[in-house]
Amino acid sequence: MLAIIEAAGWPIWPIIAASIVALGIIGERAWSLRTSAVAPPALLPTTVQEFRANGVTQELLDRLAAGSALGVVFAAGLRNIGSTREIMKESIEEAGRGAARELDRFLTTLGTIATMAPLLGLLGTIIGLIEIFGSQGQSGMANPAQLAHGIAIALYNAAFGIIVAVPSLIFYRHFRDRAESLTVEMELQAVKLVEVLHGDRQG
Repeated sequence: MLAIIEAAGWPIWPIIAASIVALGIIGERAWSLRTSAVAPPALLPTTVQEFRANGVTQELLDRLAAGSALGVVFAAGLRNIGSTREIMKESIEEAGRGAARELDRFLTTLGTIATMAPLLGLLGTIIGLIEIFGSQGQSGMANPAQLAHGIAIALYNAAFGIIVAVPSLIFYRHFRDRAESLTVEMELQAVKLVEVLHGDRQG
């Protein structure tokens, strides 16, 4: 592997750096966008049950706010339980916008890497072609070592750029869809909470 990196020349290093960042983002988003970490299925009935048993307590609010993104939304609504339905919904919507923004964290960077990696590979290809043309001496004969080096730079950088771009794009679209699905789920759960607490439906 080290020999390939050496053969690819200096243009490979930005691609390697981009791949490391992409791997870090993919791992972090895979962990952060779990359903249990964002919108636990049992959170709504548990919250309603505790509210009916003890009312709104600071312990409940702190536990909700520290537990998950949906918990933050629920806590915002419960803090305004004594207000009108409209005020309660507004507080939930404000918290929901913040939670949705948190779900999208780093995805723009991952999408940028997916777009940028092939361009970095193309840059390496161009530099390799320059090396190839530079291998031509005044006699018209090519320097074999320089010619081989130019070909290696061109091919390896193009390949590495595509290798980084394809999985980055796949995970970018996957996480984007995942974040949108979780946002919709949080909205539905928040609406149910408001309706249950205002007596429009049973928990």
